[in-house]
Amino acid sequence: MAYLNVREEELKNKIAQDYFGVFDCTQIIGNVDFCVRPHNPIKSQVPVFEVESLLWAEAKKGKSDIYKSIVQLILTIGKARTFDKILPPAYIGAFDAHNIAFVAYNDIHDIFYQNDFNWNVTPSDYETKEFALVLGRVTQTIDSYSLIFDFDKDKTELNDFIKTNFIVGKSGTSKIRIDKNNFMVIYNKWLQAVKPTIGLKWDLLKKVESLIDGDFYLADLLSDENESLKEKLFVYLKRDHYELERVLDEYGLFKSKRAFFTDKQAAHKQFWNRYDRPPREEYWDYIVDRRDLLVPQDVRERKGSFFTPQIWVEKSQEYLTDALGDDWQDNYYIWDCAAGTGNLLAGLTNKYHIWASTLDKQDVDVMHDRIETMNQSSIKGQGSSLLDDHVFQFDFLNDDFNKLPQSLQDVVNDPEKRKKLVIYINPPYAEAPQRVFEKEGKIAVEQSKTNEKYASLLGQGNRELFAQFLTRIYFEIPDCIIAEFSKLKIISGPHFIDFRKFFKAELKSAFICPASSFDNVKGQFPIGFMIWDTTNKVEIAEVKADAYDKNGLFLNIKFFNAPNNSQYINDWVKPYRADPAKNQLIGKFPFMGNDFQQQSIIQINHHKMIYNKAAGQFLINQKNVMYACVYFAVRKCIEATWLNDRDQFLFPNQGWQSDTVFQNDCLAYTLFSNNVQSQYGTNHWIPFTEHEVKARQKFESSFMANYIAGKVNREISYDLFEKIELKDRKPLVFSAESTILFEAGLKLWQYYHKTIANLPLEGQWVLNASLYDIREYFQGRNDTGKMNNQSDDELYTALITDLRNALKIVAQKIEPKVYEYGFLKS
Repeated sequence: MAYLNVREEELKNKIAQDYFGVFDCTQIIGNVDFCVRPHNPIKSQVPVFEVESLLWAEAKKGKSDIYKSIVQLILTIGKARTFDKILPPAYIGAFDAHNIAFVAYNDIHDIFYQNDFNWNVTPSDYETKEFALVLGRVTQTIDSYSLIFDFDKDKTELNDFIKTNFIVGKSGTSKIRIDKNNFMVIYNKWLQAVKPTIGLKWDLLKKVESLIDGDFYLADLLSDENESLKEKLFVYLKRDHYELERVLDEYGLFKSKRAFFTDKQAAHKQFWNRYDRPPREEYWDYIVDRRDLLVPQDVRERKGSFFTPQIWVEKSQEYLTDALGDDWQDNYYIWDCAAGTGNLLAGLTNKYHIWASTLDKQDVDVMHDRIETMNQSSIKGQGSSLLDDHVFQFDFLNDDFNKLPQSLQDVVNDPEKRKKLVIYINPPYAEAPQRVFEKEGKIAVEQSKTNEKYASLLGQGNRELFAQFLTRIYFEIPDCIIAEFSKLKIISGPHFIDFRKFFKAELKSAFICPASSFDNVKGQFPIGFMIWDTTNKVEIAEVKADAYDKNGLFLNIKFFNAPNNSQYINDWVKPYRADPAKNQLIGKFPFMGNDFQQQSIIQINHHKMIYNKAAGQFLINQKNVMYACVYFAVRKCIEATWLNDRDQFLFPNQGWQSDTVFQNDCLAYTLFSNNVQSQYGTNHWIPFTEHEVKARQKFESSFMANYIAGKVNREISYDLFEKIELKDRKPLVFSAESTILFEAGLKLWQYYHKTIANLPLEGQWVLNASLYDIREYFQGRNDTGKMNNQSDDELYTALITDLRNALKIVAQKIEPKVYEYGFLKS
């Protein structure tokens, strides 16, 4: 909240600057708090009082009652008869630290001409009968015509409203138009504003009626004068209520269930006042077809179903044509057994060879509706090229194949026809958590008859629904072609080692694209489209895929490898963990996962810091500090992207053990990018001595400076606080790149200790400061407790920038060694 703790005058200045910067907000109009006018060029010689105002508004700091603020403004204007002296505005309004509201002046101007009204009351006195009279008079008008925007949530809509309506001479309010690009954004706002005022028990409705809140939104959206327009919606808006189950009884009369508003439709009216509905008719079918986007997030995650973007539908069909031949649609049968609303099949033409099944009846109804549209339309591309009898409801992970249409059973049960069957799917990606207490995943989502049958073969991979789909297809529809979208876990994931033992098929072709190009898919990782010929039993070892960006532009060829047991980096480093009972600890890091997906989790912290209980902990001491630094630098020196997100870090070859330059580069990288915080105890990671940084007192630990100087025996347990002189140890020798990094770090530490040199002993500073502590000191924290990204100290900013630039150079030097020593495969 940018305006939460500011005074009223400051609030007015900020609103003027942030939203009305192209207008003149300096004019004082009577006792009106805030005025917006077009700039009046001197050359026009137009008197100020003749310049039309665009807005007069009441301003309140903090949180206020917008309704009462508008009434106060009306009383202020009426008392001074301001409108008789100056041209009235296009809008009146009110704002506080949270919201701003507008009311067209023409909608309330008759209030000023009421007979027998005492305008001499104090406008800010909310207790007068005059205030109550005006409040009652205008409440209905405000509810019906006001436009209220939240500064945080509705910033884009507010800017659009101002741009569209704050035009000199314009009459009438232009509402925000709705199209296929913004209807989802508006839906998310509808969820907060309108849904809570619909008198329904949503949890029960979802279970009994299989309806979603999006069905009510569609009823609103595709309506005119509060009457739903499009046929075959699941819910209809009928003026002041919704109707469900609009079916004909035996007399040919409609009967329905009804849902009413709990606030006399006030929030509904207020919300839809800002939008122009219905959208243009050309968008209706698209919006209805995209009902899947309106499925609540918990249901979407439970099902794991996501709409395949048209760009990847078309690309996948190009690859199918290249792999199976130009006439593949005539020579092969096609079954999408996770069809949703059938968009993956768009563009296919031989409807006699295509079947589509899905879990939800509503999706089946949408596909049948699209078929009807196709049959009734002469416009190419409208509707869907499918047969009614080939579209059916089917739970692929639980139902028996004897529930399939006979025409499809004839294909599935015929060994020769099965070789010509393409299972063309984007299966659900829902995943059960690995542990019950984990937040990621949906508990019990993996439970199915398929899981019961094949869990012992799938191992940990059974938690993923898409793996269950592939497994049932592989065993129960043998020798078919599988053309599937999925994560790359089946190729390289450690939890899919068991899956790769039985799933043997020839990969005919593949491409990958960013998952973020799919609707509502979180994270930056690749989604692959792979065409498998299960008649040829080929073990998965290495996969080559074409990589495309989100716009479908070719990037490069990407390779994925399939490691086996004990071939991952965590298997390499685990034996070197310190025993907390025998060795004094200096830090720890969580090792969780072996790919770039977990890169942000890999942080070296103080060993007493409690965090991430779900991950294993690698405890660090004097004996394994170099192993820890090599592991950390290898995992962190290469930036994580969607393209490498599923690349697996592996058990390295022995080459790194004799490369002391590489080892020391990793140590240098770790020293200036760790997350150790002194608040948890003694900081053993200071890479300099007290004399080098000119500290005002002796450090609690000189371990790291001694380690670098060769004064620590790495082979024995010892007291970290005792300075040990060992003649058989030599100082570490660093590369030119790491030397520059140390120099940049030394300047930063020296500046910090110079800054705190004369501060009181009880001040907000730490003598044994880590890099984290130094950043915290100079950058500070915001109101939420999060460390600020920047500092007002210019010299510190320059020093930390130099340090980060030097760190990047060291990272670039380490990167080729990561591949040379087998930590990653190129």
